Amino acid sequence: MRKFILIASCALALAACGQTTTPPATIETPVAETPAAPTNAAEATAQDTCGAAAHQALIGTPASAIDLATLPAGARIVTPETMVTQDFVATRLNITTNTDGNVASLNCY
Repeated sequence: MRKFILIASCALALAACGQTTTPPATIETPVAETPAAPTNAAEATAQDTCGAAAHQALIGTPASAIDLATLPAGARIVTPETMVTQDFVATRLNITTNTDGNVASLNCY
């Protein structure tokens, strides 16, 4: 029994001599936040992923007067009668017209 008490006392004494300070806190480097990739037309248009802002002057003009060569690749003019695919392409410029044939809006989808 004496050996057990002696060993327990020594173990407690050694434990008390252990490290009592906390290691220095690591400094975190701030990471630049990258905007999340758009998942719908509203987000893509808000982030201007298709370059719609550069073509805002087209709003109100007749769609027939648009020089298609000045538009980004993949751009399309969507009239009320046009059937379009439902796939989402954030970089595709869509020029939407009213029934009078004038450009009503520019969207990315």
